[in-house]
Parts: sequence; structure tokens; C-alpha cells
Amino acid sequence: MRERQGLDRTDIRILSAVQQHGQLSKTKLAELVNLSPTPCLSRLNRLRDAGYIRGYHADIALERVIDVTRVVVTISLNHHRKSDFDRFETHIKSIDEIINCVSTGGGVDYIMTVVTPSLAVFQDLMDELLSADLEIDRYMTYFATKLVKAQQPNLAKLVAQTRK
Repeated sequence: MRERQGLDRTDIRILSAVQQHGQLSKTKLAELVNLSPTPCLSRLNRLRDAGYIRGYHADIALERVIDVTRVVVTISLNHHRKSDFDRFETHIKSIDEIINCVSTGGGVDYIMTVVTPSLAVFQDLMDELLSADLEIDRYMTYFATKLVKAQQPNLAKLVAQTRK
């Protein structure tokens, strides 16, 4: 059965394995997805070339490396023109401390997660954002006291649920 994006179940198994385990040897990946190594590698390369795999990342236990300040920030812009959204989003993409930013509908325009080594560094970042002519109307900060869960969605489960 082919999926909406032109992916079949084997492609989904490959993507799920890579999502869960990162880079694997072709033998281990083939074993996980129940396919022989050469066709498995061929499919993986096709998926990578088609842009389904953006990259490989390590899940670092940040709290074991450095004590950090994690802040969730909601932002509303003064105006809702495409040019205002584009300017804001371009600027946000250039800031390493902002690790996640989503555009939302409803009461606020953006929700982002900011990670800095201290509250002072966070405040400096917010001062820079406010002085950057980004048309920020208001922002609210929520200081995280504990990271309860942070992971990517279960791809295989999401795809299975779309069939219902």
C-alpha cells in the first residue's frame, strides 16, 4: 500500500528506524526493517535524496553538561502582515538559543523555547529581540522547572492513525 506522500510501509519502517536510532550500519538498519541490506540502503538513499531525512542528531543529556535556563516564550506581533511574519521568522532562525519556534493561530502568534546558560543571558536575548524592529507587541515568559518529555513523534503510529 502506498502512502499519501508516495511512501510505502517499508519506507515508513526505514524512516522510523532512522528516527529512533539515528545513523545505523546498513546491516543493522536492514535487520530492523526486515529487508536485505542492498535494497534497504538504496531506499534509504532515495529517502535522503528526496528530503525526507533532514539530518542526524544526538540527543545530548544537556543537564549533565551544563546547568541551563529553559524558558517558553509566547510572542504577539503588532501587525499580521506577511512581511512582518517573514521578518520575525528570518530573525528567529538565526538565534541558536531559540531551539524551537512554532507559529500559532489564536491568542498569540508564536510559541518558542529558549535555552540559555543563565537568566541574565536570557534577558539580554529578549532585549535584543525587542530592539530588533521585529514589531513585537507583547511577550510572556514561562520558566521551565523540569523537562518532562522532549522527543519526536512516533512516525509509524502517526501514519497508522491516518488510515483510520
